[in-house]
Amino acid sequence: MMHTPDDLDRPNGHSLRDYWTTGTISALCESLSKLGNVIIELRDERGLVLDSSLEPQIPGQVRPIPHGANVTPIVVAEESLGAVVVYPQPECDPGTHELIERIGKLIAITASEMCSDVSELRYRVNEIGVLYKLSSLLAQGGRVRDMLGLTLELALEVLNLDAGAIMLLPEDAPGLVHNELELELRRSASIGLGEDWLSNPVPLSKERMFDRESLAGEVVTSNDLSQDPRVLVPTECHTEGLVAFLGTGMVFDSRPIGVIRLYAKSSREFSSAERQLIKSIAESAAAAAEQARLLRLQARERRMHRSLKIAGAVQKRMLPEETPKHDRIELAGRYRPSQEIGGDFYDLFDVRDQLGVLVGDVVGKGVVAGLLMSAVRATLRAYAELSDDLSRVMIRTNDAVYRDTTVSEFVTIWYGMIDPQSLMMRYVVAGHESPLLIRKDKSGKWQAHTLAGEGLVVGVIPNEEYTMHTAQLKPGDYLIAYTDGITDAMNFDLERFRKPRLEESILEYLEETPDATAEQVLERIFWSMRQFVGLADQADDETLVVAKITS
Repeated sequence: MMHTPDDLDRPNGHSLRDYWTTGTISALCESLSKLGNVIIELRDERGLVLDSSLEPQIPGQVRPIPHGANVTPIVVAEESLGAVVVYPQPECDPGTHELIERIGKLIAITASEMCSDVSELRYRVNEIGVLYKLSSLLAQGGRVRDMLGLTLELALEVLNLDAGAIMLLPEDAPGLVHNELELELRRSASIGLGEDWLSNPVPLSKERMFDRESLAGEVVTSNDLSQDPRVLVPTECHTEGLVAFLGTGMVFDSRPIGVIRLYAKSSREFSSAERQLIKSIAESAAAAAEQARLLRLQARERRMHRSLKIAGAVQKRMLPEETPKHDRIELAGRYRPSQEIGGDFYDLFDVRDQLGVLVGDVVGKGVVAGLLMSAVRATLRAYAELSDDLSRVMIRTNDAVYRDTTVSEFVTIWYGMIDPQSLMMRYVVAGHESPLLIRKDKSGKWQAHTLAGEGLVVGVIPNEEYTMHTAQLKPGDYLIAYTDGITDAMNFDLERFRKPRLEESILEYLEETPDATAEQVLERIFWSMRQFVGLADQADDETLVVAKITS
């Protein structure tokens, strides 16, 4: 079979001359030719003869390949970059002719291995260089958009391509969970592409095949977009001057976060090394993008944490700094939020020679609950200054909260006023657990009583009516007001502390220490609760107020 230079032409941009160094293979062919009195030639991908004396920049010699010559291709990464040609020798005996042809094949194999080694080395050097630069970007952090722009420049440079774009999925995209995920891709960086091309809503490939395969982790290539049957917009490709395509997905921790699309303005085949390189670049870019996102989220979290700590400190300052002092009433209170900002609150304050005791719980946690707690406390205090009618105070507070909150926001409140002289207590209940009244019976045994009263939570219905109740306190009594964080405290077996255990812990302690102070009773309740729940995390705030009536 006659071979011509055109038969060996490969218009892919790769050439045997790319691996030309000292002409060792050509010299080997020439030496064997003289030794065996046979012509063995090294030819490039265009069929030009490469003599050992040629300089790298000088093209080879044009020489027809005779009929019957044995041509063994030199293959690198599945691409033929040239051939070793053994001329026919009619005068040789069959054994000698077979040996010469075998030598030619061995030379071609050796050349293929040498070029493959050089190709692999070059690929590794490029890969290491690119990954080093990407690692530097990763260490520096910075904005995701800036980082991906530099990554795109790097990819185009190392792969000798002309244009490209990086498209990202939304940050909350969960991964390839449905067939339309590629519709969510949004441009993050682009180089060498016109706005008309970038803003064109029509995808490059039919049914977005290129993006779909890229997001699935595949490397997608096209030698000529205008002739590719998968391409949906060949005319637009020609107008934009885009011919070849190379793309793949940016995958981090098995989750696609975007795609990288690269273009050449001339027809080109992409080697396996180039396909592997773009995959490595895409994976490193994905890691860099995720690192930048993580750093941004960490910075945001630190700012938020500082803000929450400040808000929590402000909230704590709204609790009573000092308990009111009365000869016949001893007070103790404690508030333990489950988060930086909680929804529980208590207040102990004097108003018109009366002692106000307030315990409340806002639905929910966090900033919203904390703000609502502060507003409710301030509102109730303001109305308490204006009226001794506790039911009227609660009605006004309810209407104010109703006006300023949504349907899902409400508050439970127990509010009482104690006359330090007569020890008469008036109180009103708004959806809150009624306090315990601990006193001795006629036989001298401690008993726990739940104060009567009920009412709707605050902030649900306007103009709601609330009933004011009264209770006569006596020397030796203990008033225990609390939120459900106390009774709902849970251990590792998911058992709740509950009200019976609360009563039992108080009664047992008072039997042991009948003259216990309000602070000692408060400490005992928290100690009993902690003994029960152990190290289990608690989901709710814990608030407790103890008032002891002294002799």
